[in-house]
Amino acid sequence: MKKSLLIVSHALELGGAERSLIGLLDILDPSQWEIELFLLRHEGELLGAIPAHVKLLSQIPAYTVLARPMKDTVKEGHLLLSAARLFGKAAAKRYAKKNAHTDSGVFLEYSHKYTYSLMPAIQKEKNYDLAISFLTPHYIVANKVQAKKKLAWIHTDYRQIQVNVESEEKMWAAYDHIVSISEAVTQGFVKVFPTLKNKIVLIENILPERLIRCEAEEVIRDMPRVSDEKILLSVGRFCRAKNFDNIPQICANLLRLGMNVKWYLIGFGADEALIRQRISEAGMQEHVIVLGKKSNPYPYIKACDLYVQPSRYEGKCVTVREAQLLGKPVIITDYATSSSQLENGEDGLIVPMDNEDCAAGIADLLYDPARMVRLIQVCKKRDYSNSEEAQKFQMFV
Repeated sequence: MKKSLLIVSHALELGGAERSLIGLLDILDPSQWEIELFLLRHEGELLGAIPAHVKLLSQIPAYTVLARPMKDTVKEGHLLLSAARLFGKAAAKRYAKKNAHTDSGVFLEYSHKYTYSLMPAIQKEKNYDLAISFLTPHYIVANKVQAKKKLAWIHTDYRQIQVNVESEEKMWAAYDHIVSISEAVTQGFVKVFPTLKNKIVLIENILPERLIRCEAEEVIRDMPRVSDEKILLSVGRFCRAKNFDNIPQICANLLRLGMNVKWYLIGFGADEALIRQRISEAGMQEHVIVLGKKSNPYPYIKACDLYVQPSRYEGKCVTVREAQLLGKPVIITDYATSSSQLENGEDGLIVPMDNEDCAAGIADLLYDPARMVRLIQVCKKRDYSNSEEAQKFQMFV
């Protein structure tokens, strides 16, 4: 008999967590699972990638209030929910100021914490065998879904973000199990929330290999190749964690080391203006090219010479695994969880985060084509899809 499963997430915009969700949906066996997906908003370029065996539940207007301009939600008549969001934002601002937070995660948490009680239940008539809250904050599945077992996912390194520990601890504690995507992410989480250690299970990101390999064959024309030029690529949200604002200076250092490179950036986010400003300040307009949001990043990954992830911190970066799956040499910076991301010197390289040292590490690899070939050969031999991780879901029911 099939087990019933509900997965709740925000939307399906372009992001590593969202692509890993598609990978999870793709690999779950429809002969064993009756799978339903509830999204707070039916938005994002990956909506079309939802597998046919997954039932996308209808959008509930109240849940769309959480990530849209309040002037719009007020016009639509969501007065009480908008007021609750405003109250949560004020409370988050007070908490962040009191605790001297400079990049606080409490704003997102509080937006859900102060509104979930006003939301309707999701599929009130059903009691699922398993319910998954795929992206934090995790108040909705905990309070608005009936299920025999509930899981919440960790996607980031909690040592690197500022949160209200007491508040979040209560949120996570409502779940039967907490899923971590890597051992390093587990260590960071347990350091912040030691009382939750026994709830954690490891399930690594599952990549939609079929989708990736198929979409990588698309023809692109906006990343032209010059014969003696090396093409570097970075993909991710334009936010502090990804550190794309330092790419122009790293690229300038590469040029000083004699490298002829062009570095393309795919993504979107709040830091785009900052990144473009840094490009101008470094005089890198001809060498650092912002391509912006791309619904299909895979042909760009396939076409580049080197994939670079210069992050300040990560949980486990999905785009790095995608690049390895496509047989690309990869360089990442030495963020706290980097050793869990790849095998340094075997299927990629870890370089210092300092701009000059980062550039030196990139240049050393680009000057050594034999080493580039060895990295590619190792990547092509390994399975980065993590499809076997789907078997772990049997332990929960």
